[in-house]
Amino acid sequence: MKQRPNAAGKQLSLFPEYEIYRNYRYSAYVTNLELSAPDVWRTYRARGDAENRIKELKQDFGADSFNLKGFFATEAALIFAMIAYNLMSLFRMFVLHEKTQKNLSTLRYRTFAVGAYFEKIGDNIKLKIALTKKRRKWFQSLWDYPLELPLKISNA
Repeated sequence: MKQRPNAAGKQLSLFPEYEIYRNYRYSAYVTNLELSAPDVWRTYRARGDAENRIKELKQDFGADSFNLKGFFATEAALIFAMIAYNLMSLFRMFVLHEKTQKNLSTLRYRTFAVGAYFEKIGDNIKLKIALTKKRRKWFQSLWDYPLELPLKISNA
């Protein structure tokens, strides 16, 4: 725990009489795969964040609450929810550049639900956004940042 204080795992109280076990965190994997312990760990380690994505799809995109009358309608709604999720993921990666991944409700209140009004000044119409100075600098940087995608398009 001293070397990696933020590592995943739980502190077990299975052996409270042994002081040494308070210095470690443990994880348990139960599987029917016939693999060695390190191979099981490597296999499931890659799936660790999948539960968080499923939870986000359920909470923010309503993936667990739509059930339409027909199979194909339900499938279309699921595909639409997945497209919306992927677009928001791209927005997080290429526009926000934040180290922590915010959920949709946080993004909605920080980025999209911003009070504003139009004001006509001479022949121009200006959008006045109601933000504090600290937040205004961050918000302005979202639109000033040049979006350069590392895409290679070839004519095949």
